Amino acid sequence: AQQQGTPLSNQEYRQFFRYLRTAHRVTTSCHLRELYGCHNSVIQRLDEYENHGVIPEGPICSELPGAPSFPDFCTFALYRCTRKRYFIKV
Repeated sequence: AQQQGTPLSNQEYRQFFRYLRTAHRVTTSCHLRELYGCHNSVIQRLDEYENHGVIPEGPICSELPGAPSFPDFCTFALYRCTRKRYFIKV
């Protein structure tokens, strides 16, 4: 079992996005995120699922060249949506 608040493993990410890819769910979830930010209950559940039950608080570090950190998980997730780089982990 993974510790709450940690990102999904590579295998868990594949499963997570496999579910979202069906019926264009990634596009829909990104559109909801753009419209409502992290206040949408569906988005909050996805963010919690992606992080083993807890949405990380505070700054988020990333492996992205030129974008090493984000002020919070919502900003990081929105960045991934706008850049269509869904598999970027923190």
